[in-house]
Amino acid sequence: MSLPQISVLMPTYNYASYLPEAITSVLAQDFRDFELLIIDDGSTDNTAGVVQPFCARDSRVKFSVNPSNLGMVNNWNKCLEQAGGSCIKFLFADDKLADPRALGKLLALLRDNPSAVLAASARAILDEKSNVTEIWRSLPDGCHRGRDIIKACLVQNENLVGEPSSVLFRKADARRGFDPKLVQIVDVEMWFRLLEQGDLAYTREPLCAFRRHTRQQTALNNDQGLAWREHTRFFTDYAARPWIPRRARFSILFALRRLRQKRPGSFTGDLLESEENLCRQLGKGWYFLYWLCYRMAVPFYNLKRSINKRRSRARLGWERAGRKPDS
Repeated sequence: MSLPQISVLMPTYNYASYLPEAITSVLAQDFRDFELLIIDDGSTDNTAGVVQPFCARDSRVKFSVNPSNLGMVNNWNKCLEQAGGSCIKFLFADDKLADPRALGKLLALLRDNPSAVLAASARAILDEKSNVTEIWRSLPDGCHRGRDIIKACLVQNENLVGEPSSVLFRKADARRGFDPKLVQIVDVEMWFRLLEQGDLAYTREPLCAFRRHTRQQTALNNDQGLAWREHTRFFTDYAARPWIPRRARFSILFALRRLRQKRPGSFTGDLLESEENLCRQLGKGWYFLYWLCYRMAVPFYNLKRSINKRRSRARLGWERAGRKPDS
């Protein structure tokens, strides 16, 4: 039997309540040449009972349970190792595909842009009851130079590519796997590594849906303070590359300053050293100039964010009503 074009990988742990919605969204795709690998990392809920009926109905659904708990990143890598498809589409068990054309459109994006190593889409944000609360669109439509995306992520101090559930990539480009030493920015580290070698094809259509809830790993990492520390340390180390512009180092430096004000007791050791290194890289003259620019730009930046949020809410209202923004 020939191998599928796409492996949809669904690592899961105690998400039995969300799994039917996630699996159904994959089986509803109009692109049919895929396998769905669900690997359970030792759940204590009824995950097996939920998944097995889907396996019985559709041979493309394959399910296995790890003998012992591997942890989040190691389970991602196990999924990646077992994938038979040439292209990889992660879909976490608490997320879903928001459009039946999602797989086909993302695959076409990758194929139609030979320089692209990643294809990604805007994403709908779901609450715990699967209501769409926002649409996140971080980039314009089109193919973007990989290193420009990395620079923009550093300047804006955020992940502009998206979560793994909104991204498609080739298995051959990601054989090293995800870095198990990381707990929060695992996906960003992978995206940066790939984007140093190629480009990003992006669509503003919300093809995928990302759920926000209190049980997800991101929320737990934020509560423990792991998320911001790892994010800041990684971005600071990455900014030392010679091709990264000064404005990116400046943005990261001010993010460090803001973190120090918010969490003064935790801002020690490596983060202090990172701050000092960035100051040395900028030099006194550049630091003073960017500090003035930053102080002048903050009100306009906050206004822009406020306008974008209002536009996002309005656009969501139009989409729910089945109208276009210009209608």
